[in-house]
This record gives sequence, C-alpha cells and structure tokens, in this order.
Amino acid sequence: MADSYVRVRGAREHNLRSCDVDIPRDALVAFTGVSGSGKSSLAFGTLYAEAQRRYFESVAPYARRLIHQVGAPKVEDITGLPPAVALEQRRSAPTSRSSVGTVTTLSNTLRMLLSRAGTYPEGTTERLDSDAFSPNTAAGACPECHGLGTVHRVTEDSLVPDPALSVREGAVAAWPGAWQGKNLRDILAALGHDIDRPWRDLPQADRDWILFTDEEPVVTVHPVREAGRIQRPYKGRYMSAKRYVLHTFADSKSEALRKRVQGFMTAEPCPVCGGRRLRPEALAVTFEGRDIATLAGMPLGALAELLRPTAARADDEVAPTLARDLVARIEVLTELGLGYLSMDRPSPTLSAGELQRLRLATQLRSGLFGVVYVLDEPSAGLHPADTESLLTVLGRLKEAGNSLFVVEHDMDVVRRADWIVDVGPRAGEHGGQVLHSGPVAALADAEGSATRRYLFATEPPAARTPRSPSGAVTLYGATLHNLRGLDATFPLGVFTAVTGVSGSGKSTLVTRVLAEAVRDHLGAGRSETDEDAAGTGPTARPQIDGAEGLAAVDRLVRVDQKPIGRTPRSNLATYTGLFDAVRKVFAATDEARARGYTAGRFSFNVAGGRCETCQGEGFVAVELLFLPGTYAPCTDCHGARYNPETLQITYRGRTVADVLAMTVDDAATFLADLPAAARSLRTLQDVGLGYLRLGQPATELSGGEAQRIKLAAELQRTRRGHTLYLLDEPTTGLHPADTEVLMRQLHGLVDAGHTVVVVEHDMGVVAGADHVIDLGPGGGADGGRIVAAGTPAEVAAAPGSRTARYLARRRGQPDAV
Repeated sequence: MADSYVRVRGAREHNLRSCDVDIPRDALVAFTGVSGSGKSSLAFGTLYAEAQRRYFESVAPYARRLIHQVGAPKVEDITGLPPAVALEQRRSAPTSRSSVGTVTTLSNTLRMLLSRAGTYPEGTTERLDSDAFSPNTAAGACPECHGLGTVHRVTEDSLVPDPALSVREGAVAAWPGAWQGKNLRDILAALGHDIDRPWRDLPQADRDWILFTDEEPVVTVHPVREAGRIQRPYKGRYMSAKRYVLHTFADSKSEALRKRVQGFMTAEPCPVCGGRRLRPEALAVTFEGRDIATLAGMPLGALAELLRPTAARADDEVAPTLARDLVARIEVLTELGLGYLSMDRPSPTLSAGELQRLRLATQLRSGLFGVVYVLDEPSAGLHPADTESLLTVLGRLKEAGNSLFVVEHDMDVVRRADWIVDVGPRAGEHGGQVLHSGPVAALADAEGSATRRYLFATEPPAARTPRSPSGAVTLYGATLHNLRGLDATFPLGVFTAVTGVSGSGKSTLVTRVLAEAVRDHLGAGRSETDEDAAGTGPTARPQIDGAEGLAAVDRLVRVDQKPIGRTPRSNLATYTGLFDAVRKVFAATDEARARGYTAGRFSFNVAGGRCETCQGEGFVAVELLFLPGTYAPCTDCHGARYNPETLQITYRGRTVADVLAMTVDDAATFLADLPAAARSLRTLQDVGLGYLRLGQPATELSGGEAQRIKLAAELQRTRRGHTLYLLDEPTTGLHPADTEVLMRQLHGLVDAGHTVVVVEHDMGVVAGADHVIDLGPGGGADGGRIVAAGTPAEVAAAPGSRTARYLARRRGQPDAV
C-alpha cells in the first residue's frame, strides 16, 4: 500500500528543535500551540516552503538558480509531500485599485458579461472589449479621475483653517514648516502682500492668488534675521499653497509629508463620472437594466439573485454560461459569510480574515485535487455562526481529495479536525517541540500541552460581576456604510465588547464612528489614533446627529492590526523606542568613544555604521519575475545589518546585531539595569510577546502581533486623564493561553479608571466583559442595527441575536436561548 503520511525528519526552521513528525494526507490537520511555539514554522516555514522549493526546481533552470537566493527550509528530509497552496493572513500592500472583484477574479467574468451580452445604446455598431469595462485600464478609466472615482481638491477652508490668523502667524497652515514656510512668507512680503493683516481681512483677489495661482514669480528677498546672523539677500521662487499640496501629495517619497498634506485636501466624487470610475461609453451598456458600476456595487448575494433567472436558461448562449459561472462562484462566497460584500469594495478595507476567505473561495472553485492547502487561522475574524459555514467549505475541499493543514487557535475548529499537531510547550526558545501528533482525543494525554486545558475544558469560567459604569458616551443618528441613523451608548469606566456576525457594522461603529466623534471632540493633535482603514487617502466621514458624554474622555487610543512597517527595516525595537536606549549604551562604551562613534553609528537606518549592500535591512529584495518577489539574507552582512567596523564594538560581550537577535525575554535579562529599555521590554512581556526577537522584521509579524506591539508601546506611556482604548479583534492570532495574558492587561486598564471597547468574536472575552453591544442581525444591508445590549447574561438571553446562543454556551447555559 502507498504511504498515506507526510513524514518530516529533522525540522530545524526558526525555533524547531530537530522535529520528527508524521502527518496524514487527505485529512483536516490542526496545528496548535501558543503564539511563537513554532507551529507556523512547521506548517508554513517547513512544509509549505519545501513544497514551494520542489515546485521551483521542477520549473526551469532559471528558477533553480534563484532557489539558492531564496533559501530552502532547514529540514533533513520530507517524504510524501504533495504540491501545496498557502492561504496566509498577511495582506499585500494596500492599493485603491484592488477590490473584491479583482481578488476573486469575479470582475473579469462580469466585464465579459457586459461586453458580450450587455444591452448597448441604440445605434451602436461595435461591441466594446471587456477591458473597456475596467477602471484599471486606459481603455475604460474615466479620463478625469483616471479610474479612481474621486478627485482630490483643495479649498480655501481646507488650506486656511483659522482665518483670524495673519500669514506671518501661519494662516496658510498647508504650507511647510520651518525655513521653507518662512521663505514663502518672506517672498509674499517681497511681492508686496500684507502678511501681518488677519487673513479674513485680505481682499478676496489677494487670497485667491496666494492660495491658487499657477504663477511662480522669482523675486529678491531681503530676510530679517536675528542679530549676529548674516542678512544676505537671495532669489526666492513663489509656490502657491495649492501647488505645494498637490505636488507633495503626488510626488513626495516621504510618507509623513504625504500624510500631512493629505489633511489639507478634500476627496470629492469625480464630476465627470460621478464616482463611477468609467468612461461614458462603458456606463451606457447595461445588463438587466443596470450598468456595470451599479452591478459591481450590489451586495454579492443580491447580485446572484439578479443573475439567477439568466443562469437558469437552458441554452448555451454566452449570457447564461457566464451568469451560471458567476452565480456558482458567488454562492461559495455567500456560504463563507461574505455575501454582504460588493465587487467594488476596496481590498484595503477588508480584514485579513475576509481576504483569506475570498482566496479560499477562489481555490474551492479551482477544481484542484491531491493538493495540500496550508491555511493560517481561517476562522480569524469570524463570528461563531460563520465558523460553522467555514467548516462546511473546508470539508468540501477535503472531500475533493485534498489535504488541509490548518494553523488554528479556535478550539471549536480544532475539535472538528481529524488530526492534531500540538507544538510547544511554550514560545520561542522554550518551544519548538512536537508534543503530540495524533487523533484529537489523544491530546488529553500529552504532558506539557498548553492547548489541552482549553480543548477539553468541561467547566465554564467563573462568571465575574460586571463593573458599574462611571458615565456614558451616547452617539445619535450615526450613519456610515451599513449604519443608518443608529443610536449607540458606550458606558465609561468599564470593558465593553461589540459583537455580531461578519459585516454587521462592528468595526465601522467602533473604529470609525466612535473614534472620529471622540477625535473631533478632543481636537486635532490631542488624539492618538491610526489612519483610516483603507490607508489610501481621504475616505467617507461618518455622520452623527449629536453626541453626549464626550467631555468625560480626555484621550483616545485606537490600536489596530495594520503592520508596524512594510519592509524588513521596521521592527519592534525601533517601533517601541527601546532601540534608542540600546544605541546610546553602545555609544557610551570606551571603544566607541575612542573611535568617535555616536549613537547614530549604531542605527541601521543611516549611512556610516550600517551595511551598505542591504542599506541596513539585513535582507535584499529578490525579484522572481513570474512569481511574487521575496526577501533573502544579505550576502555581505548575512542579516547582521551592520558593517564589520561597527560589529567590533561590544557591550557585555555582545554586538548590537547580537542584541537585535535576542528575544524579548532574553533582552529583558540582559538589559535589566537599563531603565529606558527595561520598561519597554516588560510591557512587551506583559502582552505575551516575550518570544519575539527585537530585530524581527515587521514583514514576519502577524496582524495580532503588530496590534500587541502597538498596545505595548502605549502601555509604557504615562497615562493622564480618562483614556478611551479602542481595539479591533485584539485576540486574532492568539492561543487561548495568550488571550488570558492580554485580557489581564486590558482589564488592568479598566481597573485603573479607563475605558476599553473591543470588537470581538471570542466568546470567552465577551463572557468576561462588563457590557456587550451586539450588532446584526446579519451582514451588509441586513446588519447595522443593535439587536441586543446589556451585561453578558442579558445578551445571552436576548431573542433575535445570533450571538446569544454561542455566548450562552460559553457561559455554561446551552439551553438559555
């Protein structure tokens, strides 16, 4: 008989300790263990990486030449390994042109449907090519907005927020600061404009010229400087505020500068296409009375219903064939709980879980068999009700003759697996061992397993008495996306969990409506918050009719799962600021002072001490032409980031590269007497990140890890006044044991007098909250309403709530609803 197992021998990738493990094919296999235990190193870093390597070797000699650069996994031998497909959580760089339709390729079929079977205006003699229906091609894009649907404008109000100020006092806030702004003001004065008169008192013609002129006059400026400084005149060229803002936004390589000027712009629907992104010729073609922009804007579930009559036709014409394909593919997405999405929904606004399920649906329709699908937490971002549908879809992939290797923390999914590989016992260097590989029930006998306690829990956690609120923030008439005139009350001084099925409006309510209401109340510069979800420019602002209770909030902190950086140059040491202390202590050594090395010498972001081959990244980009690019260790410094001279300086026998290679736990001991670093390291340990390396590239971090790094950076700050903390699914990527550690920190913030609001699907977290707000009842147009609110006990008993049944079960009340 053929061997039906994948057999791994001597796996040593990352923290794996020469692991031997046998894993069955044609099965749903769950890889479990605490965060950083090594389960992803086994599933992705070893099994998938080896399958990818073998594929590369089979393609062409050119691909084989690249294998050495990319690197092979550290493993002695793997037998019985089929081809593999990876579906990971990590999102690609956001772009406003990527959408649900492009990720799933549904938009290709829809464009073909309009091209071949659409109703053209009377008198049209030639059918348009399918490219003419795409806003991402020159043939289809609206010439005014280039297919973006929005145009960026500047107005007097956006460029001059305070007209009571004079030009000298900074009325034109959009201008740059420091010397460049002073230069422009001096040029204006030299041109004869009054820069000391309040802006509102200047003639409108002068105001318009200052802000909007395309002229760039050159004049001689006689600057007035402090006594003792050279007063030499110079030639200065004028640039209007509009020209400066648009030029900086379009051409600047500095993300900080682009983000700054973005605040002085307004995004408006394109006046030519009305925000529909296409040329008039394409928008004139319809199917079932709707143009392609309208069809792409419909929820997928509604689009399938519209297409169903055409798909049901028995003939083999183009329209029924294409409609049948669209309906079949949309049904898979609907089954995965994504029927509320529309084809034109931008990819950057999707959660990592939504993106992964879109890719999963695409694979389900691919018809592959005999493949290993390696999935990274497919249940992430899923309400328990949606997880049931996910398991059905995974079952169908398995029945088609595929193997499913799933890295998973959701114990409900793990219980449904055929086989479990538990890695541990702890994280980092204290993990990396396969504690159990076998049937799920047999994990009960695995010594040292952190998963065992949660998988076989028989007693519900002890119910805690909800705290009493110290006040409340109430929003009236909130409107954004699927929220329509919603009234919502958030108690202060307590821990609130916002729940609901995927697409019900949870993140919109918390991270957009509530966050922006509080931010507007606090005023610019006083809130600490991340950019909008899309990260691609100005987005639609939420509207509210009114709010009460905002005066009780002194500070806003919003912690999301966006990466802390998009290249290997970013890491937790630089993000939290602890690396500043490390660089200073190296610069203070006798050898460094003798050589004249300053703290800057030990920065890998500036020339001098860094390796110039990789410019301090430790990695170089490897382009694979027909495959996605990747990173490989620098051939000169081998990942150390620094040049040999810098690495000759040691502190307590360690180089700066050695310190970056330490885990947080190791560094906490090594730098224990360095207060500036020790505090940061302690907070990283407090949120369960002791296993991460200080210099671990941001590109290797999950969304959950990035969120906890941000939380740790916030926890180390001194907090004054009442702070409102908003977190979007903070337990994503966390083993239940790590969730307990994180919850202790968040509840500690509430005990200190602050307010914590989390968007959450983990019923254990929800059961331990003081207050629950449940949105629904469904997703998209079927959501956006509060179906239940109150203590966990009250919501668990609420009729009409899809959360109630699962919350009741978690509280040990299976028959409560």
